[in-house]
Amino acid sequence: MTPAINALKKVGVAYQIHQYQHNEAAASYGLEAAEALGVKAAQVFKTLIVNLHPKSFAVALVPVASQLSLKALALAAGGKSARMAEAREAERVTGYVLGGISPLGQKWRLVTVIDHSALTHAEIFVSGGRRGLDISVAPADLIALTAATVADITA
Repeated sequence: MTPAINALKKVGVAYQIHQYQHNEAAASYGLEAAEALGVKAAQVFKTLIVNLHPKSFAVALVPVASQLSLKALALAAGGKSARMAEAREAERVTGYVLGGISPLGQKWRLVTVIDHSALTHAEIFVSGGRRGLDISVAPADLIALTAATVADITA
């Protein structure tokens, strides 16, 4: 069990756990997950931690084959500007390791923004809280659980 799975169990929403053998040499955790799970990359969302100016953090969820627009994220999250959090910062504020950062069950509740493309899928895949573990969940449930804003945040 991970904090992400515990968070889903606690509220009783429908979800599925998907495990796969993580390859340490994988160039992209998200693309590795899509391939291992046999789903389209557009349906697998990476969890990115961003430092908003002034000195707060936010979660951005974008499809694994897409790039985050820091400017669009800052606008959607109410910040003046944004930069990618350093690995150490991301792990500290979420309680997860890189490649296993889930938008659920984090140490602190962070402002969360999900790319609008999530709404085009019946279910999306996000990290379950460790490398080699994903969770599929309805986008509406994930939005509700994270109190997320939905916006166009890809470049």
